[in-house]
Parts: sequence; structure tokens; C-alpha cells
Amino acid sequence: MFIQTEATPNPATLKFIPGKPVLPGDTREYKKAADALESPLAERLFGVSGVSGVFLGHDFITVSKGTGEWQHLKPAILGLIMDHYVSGAPMLEGEAKIDQSGDEFFADEHSELVKTIKELLDSRVRPAVAQDGGDITFKGFKEGIVYLNMKGSCAGCPSSTATLKHGIENLLKHFVPEVQEVRPV
Repeated sequence: MFIQTEATPNPATLKFIPGKPVLPGDTREYKKAADALESPLAERLFGVSGVSGVFLGHDFITVSKGTGEWQHLKPAILGLIMDHYVSGAPMLEGEAKIDQSGDEFFADEHSELVKTIKELLDSRVRPAVAQDGGDITFKGFKEGIVYLNMKGSCAGCPSSTATLKHGIENLLKHFVPEVQEVRPV
């Protein structure tokens, strides 16, 4: 098994591509070990000293470091990912249900507008952001402001403000005139 590694725009994050599905239907982000109990792989990755975050994408894993150097962390991370796939263990324990929409907020009269915003995010933004090891999901819409949740390498990335303001905000304003601004949550 060959696991490809890619740098991301966030220097504290590396993207690992196992060449096999990770979470084909959705994504998961873990910011601390206690949150990762549902994922055997994520839980083991937090066991590597210096790992501060794990993001499971459709076909990639993004690992963030708090301390340490990648030259020391990377071999241990690669070994854990390879061991996980060789063992055949599940990515998520049991019947973990993934529901990202449960805590969204917007007025009922904006449901069609929100549907358009989500379609634009899914078709034009999320595929590009996934290439950099992250994900951006809709969180809410209120008073002309779109609130987005930045995950994986996007969270804390030095270029995330530029991505939001110059990329996503301009795109949404162009297609949805009611959008005045885009903000992270």
C-alpha cells in the first residue's frame, strides 16, 4: 500500500491520501482525542505526540500538528494509517450517524436561497478545498451573511481569510445577490 502525502496551504497540516476510500459519504473533524473515540484511526493518530487535529475526508486524511516537526511525526502517522487499512478495521465504530445539518440556522423564508448556496458550495467550493486537505460546510444564513464552518487544513490556515473573502464571498454574491458577506464560525 502506498500512501501519498501532500503539503497544504496550512503549514501545520499535512494531507495523507491512502488511495482508498476514507469516509465516502461525508467528513469528520476531531480537534481533541476525546472527540475521536468513534474512529479507531483518529484515536490512534492522537496517540502520536504533537498531533492536534484529525480530519477524515472522502478519500484523504488531514493531520494537524501542534508541536514537533513533520520529519519526526510523518513516519509514525504513515505507519498508523497503513496499519489501519491492513487490519481492515472500520473507519467509524458501530453505526455512527453523520449529520452536519442538525445545527444549521436560517429563516424558513430563505430555504430556497440556502438550497442555492449549498449547491454552489457543493459543486464549486468544496471540491477545490478538498484538494488542499480541508472542507467548508454551510452553517447558517442571517441578515445577508453566510456563515461557514471551516474544517481540516482550512481551519487556522493563513490564507483562509483570502479564500473566504475573495473566493467564496465573490462567488456567492455573483450567483445569489442577497448574500452581502461570508464569515467563518
